[in-house]
Amino acid sequence: MRSAGPWVVTLVALAAAGLGASFAGGPRPLVAAHRGGALLWPENSLLAFRNALGLDVDYLECDVHLTADGEVIVLHDPTLNRTTTGRGAVREARLADLARLQLKARDGSVTAEPIPTLAALLDLLKPGRAELLLEIKVGADRLRYPGIEEQVLALVRARGLESRVLVMAFEGETIRRVRELHPAIRTVLLIAQAPLQRKRVWPAGSVTRAGQLGAAAVGLNHRLIDADVVAAARPAGLRLAAWTVNNEADIRRMIDLGVDVVISDRPDLALRLVGR
Repeated sequence: MRSAGPWVVTLVALAAAGLGASFAGGPRPLVAAHRGGALLWPENSLLAFRNALGLDVDYLECDVHLTADGEVIVLHDPTLNRTTTGRGAVREARLADLARLQLKARDGSVTAEPIPTLAALLDLLKPGRAELLLEIKVGADRLRYPGIEEQVLALVRARGLESRVLVMAFEGETIRRVRELHPAIRTVLLIAQAPLQRKRVWPAGSVTRAGQLGAAAVGLNHRLIDADVVAAARPAGLRLAAWTVNNEADIRRMIDLGVDVVISDRPDLALRLVGR
């Protein structure tokens, strides 16, 4: 861990004031390791999350799905095909089946890493200071997993990590359900480019929907973020996260615009560019 500098001291002061360190804003954005750092290590692996914590990132970012027997696992895709040695839909597999699989590296080679459970990731997170951006996914059929919100929140509560987990989703219904179950937990509405184009909504206009859902923050594809989006988020009381920002020019643009969090597959690069 690095020694506490002025920015960390500021975050501690904000937390003491009841504002919370997450999305606190400031002269430089905080950094999230997207899928643990997917351009550096096997995505969504405990190896990646452990190494990202070693970089002293502010957040880990992960994705979760629900197995056939109701276990929450950490994986991006709704199917096993791309990132594991298995095949088929996650929702059709049992945890015991998944325990026999290994994760693949970015080049497709097989690693020794297992598919993590959310419980294992939370246990890894708990001793440190970093927080978790936890995206609840939907299945390959685009349908929500029945009961996934309850399962996720139960695991978070059991470890006393409610103040260090932000629940994210692209689906407004997921955000509504999480807030219904746990009004105090912070939520983040994610916004992608294609839905905005279909609905002919300006990116700045999407910020309004996040506020209507009671989200604490809005996360946009970095290509959608401009000065108008930043200006819309501030009076709405919403913090702004940019995903997934991987090259130097784009990271610098996000810094210059004043976003609150940079979510990157290259957390090492993002940390260097924000001056850490």
